[in-house]
Amino acid sequence: MIVILFRILIVAAIILLVYSIIQYFRNPQRLLQHAKETQGFYFTDEPGNSKKNIQFVYKGCQFVGEKYVGTTENAFEIVDIHITVADSIELQGITRDDIYFLEKELLIRYPHAKITWKHPINTLLT
Repeated sequence: MIVILFRILIVAAIILLVYSIIQYFRNPQRLLQHAKETQGFYFTDEPGNSKKNIQFVYKGCQFVGEKYVGTTENAFEIVDIHITVADSIELQGITRDDIYFLEKELLIRYPHAKITWKHPINTLLT
């Protein structure tokens, strides 16, 4: 009887270990950090949760966007996004075309949104 109970506990431990490994590799913060290290692009957001900020990484620079809900002609949508950079030193190497690429990516996800870039990014665009 104890042997069977021990086997069940071992199977449960293996299932828990596999579940933990899967959760580790699907963690959005780990994926953001990986994209930052590899100079890639990664976008994380919860579209259904308007209170959760947008986070994305592009060319090693991490951006944070605050979403604001407003009205459109037919429904309540995200109508305003304010984007800041987590660390302004990371902006080195980011060009105007990169900012336009990021705007395009945001407008694909939120077509009714007006994107506002906060300092120091807005000085590049003016």
